[in-house]
Amino acid sequence: MKKIFLYILAGSLCFSACKKDDEVETFIEPDNIEVRNTLDEQAIQKFMDNNYLDTQGNIKAFSSTDTTDDSYKKLSELNPVKLPSGVIYIKRDGAQPTPGKTIDTNSTSSTASLIKTMMRATYYRATDTDGNVNLTSGGNLLNTIDLEASPATDPKFYYVKKSVLDAATTDAAKQRSYYEIEGLQEGLKYFNGFENLPNETLPNLQGVIIVPSKAAFARDANYYSLQNATLIFNFQIYHTEVRPAGQQ
Repeated sequence: MKKIFLYILAGSLCFSACKKDDEVETFIEPDNIEVRNTLDEQAIQKFMDNNYLDTQGNIKAFSSTDTTDDSYKKLSELNPVKLPSGVIYIKRDGAQPTPGKTIDTNSTSSTASLIKTMMRATYYRATDTDGNVNLTSGGNLLNTIDLEASPATDPKFYYVKKSVLDAATTDAAKQRSYYEIEGLQEGLKYFNGFENLPNETLPNLQGVIIVPSKAAFARDANYYSLQNATLIFNFQIYHTEVRPAGQQ
């Protein structure tokens, strides 16, 4: 009887050990904001090393089995510019308007720009699992290229209308910073927009803006519930003009 008990106990211990080995470690958000910022930087660098721009400017991941993408340069080799805020922008050669229209991204300026854009706006969180740092848990904030297939005018994360702020019922929701992504606005200042491209024009994307969480919403409450999120924008500005009074 004792031998049977010992066999059962040994089997239980073995099953428990195997289960622990198979369990996937769950990432826990670090309390220290500096750790979060470091994770963002490391994960963004890996993303730029693992992705490229195709012939239409779409962000694509390198394949480990398909050699057709071997001739493409990594995003990290396409002259990315890192701003003091941590925002990174990449301008795609041959895809910029000449000369194009300057984009005034200051929401409160009298010359602030309305934009019409084809864009993928994707959010991620940088995680560290057993020392493997990556951008994970991706989702779409906006995707007019693959989904809606029609340009969007003034996405709320670029410019929120005064009527939305006036109708807000909380102090936080009355602030532009609750909706608008400062890092995107900062990066767009380094691009010019096209004028009056027809909606049916196929996208030829101008480049990429990468916004780490500290230049987006950090840990602040926001309209999209995107605390600690890094955002990546892949886009073309189809039209820009000084925002008419009726669209402010």
